[in-house]
Amino acid sequence: MMDVPEEVLDDLHARLKDARFPDQLEGAGWTYGSDLDYMRELVAYWRDEYDWREQERRLNRFDQFKTNIDGLDVHFIHQRSPNPDAIPLMVLHGWPGSFVEFHKIIEPLSDPAGHGGDPADAFHLVIPSIPGFGFSDRPGEAGFGPLQMAEIFVKLMARLGYVRYGLQGGDYGSMISRIMGGIDVEHVAGIHLNLCSVPPPPGVEDPLAGVPPEEIELMRDRQAFWTDEERGYSAIQSTKPQTIGYVLNDSPVGQAAWIIEKFRALSDVNGDVESKFTKDELLTNVMIYWVTGTATSSARIYYEVTHGPNPLSGGAGDAPLACAAFPKEISFPPRLWLEAAYNLTQRTVMPRGGHFAAMEEPELLLEDIRTFYRTIR
Repeated sequence: MMDVPEEVLDDLHARLKDARFPDQLEGAGWTYGSDLDYMRELVAYWRDEYDWREQERRLNRFDQFKTNIDGLDVHFIHQRSPNPDAIPLMVLHGWPGSFVEFHKIIEPLSDPAGHGGDPADAFHLVIPSIPGFGFSDRPGEAGFGPLQMAEIFVKLMARLGYVRYGLQGGDYGSMISRIMGGIDVEHVAGIHLNLCSVPPPPGVEDPLAGVPPEEIELMRDRQAFWTDEERGYSAIQSTKPQTIGYVLNDSPVGQAAWIIEKFRALSDVNGDVESKFTKDELLTNVMIYWVTGTATSSARIYYEVTHGPNPLSGGAGDAPLACAAFPKEISFPPRLWLEAAYNLTQRTVMPRGGHFAAMEEPELLLEDIRTFYRTIR
């Protein structure tokens, strides 16, 4: 159960009260980054109206635990279904998300009968905070990346007594899920992803041969979007996470601007971040980083992936894999590439949505997860 010390909240409010905002070019809006007018409005709401204790109370309705694995305390939600035959499912976040991303889908997944669904579509949910994120411990040594995280989560599922389980992940949760499929082949029953990055098939002279034109167009659109507009934050966190950490760990306004700009840019919101996310949702996710002081440790995952061995060199195993392809996600690999890399049994091209599917389009994601796991119960 979360219970953030009052002095942490008092310190936050003092910093918000004394916030020093940057200047902005006239009419720039979001072109150069987080919009000044919006950030002033958001910070005023955060300072004067936002109620962390209410958000804490809402999140504490989920069953939360900590356990020590390989010397690290790992925080996780363990929401068991009333259906004893439910499938165990680990759901994994990435950056700049947290376990808060899944607040809309936890109850429909674990108790579908109580939310107008089929009781057979039930899951026992395990939703950890990645080490270095949120209420999990921060790794204290260099080289701790997705492979080591995957090894910890394999041990967590074994400790909980789950001998056959599924995985669901986006962002770095997608990478960790695929690694788990490769190192725990005996126990992973299926993998559902909403970020499906994959390189062109090796040894193929023309990797676009046979790819439908509409898939090529969307893939190139996403590639250009990433390369031309959005990879700056990734480059910084992949090379100098410690440097940006001084900024984010000291300024709640800086932390919010760094994260919320990504929620706007990487989602299908047509420029209006609050068309899909409330201020409370945005700020509660930011608060998970702020109250735990994990801005720096969470950013290091980018460095470890960039500078370490390929964490996916071992493949994702032979478990069935599903890809929910949202049109505003940061990548859109062709179906043929996915089939070449994985045991792809389901791929859904969604009509809308982006990077934070569980918060942005929960119903679409829910139905896709259920459809996939019906085939492997």
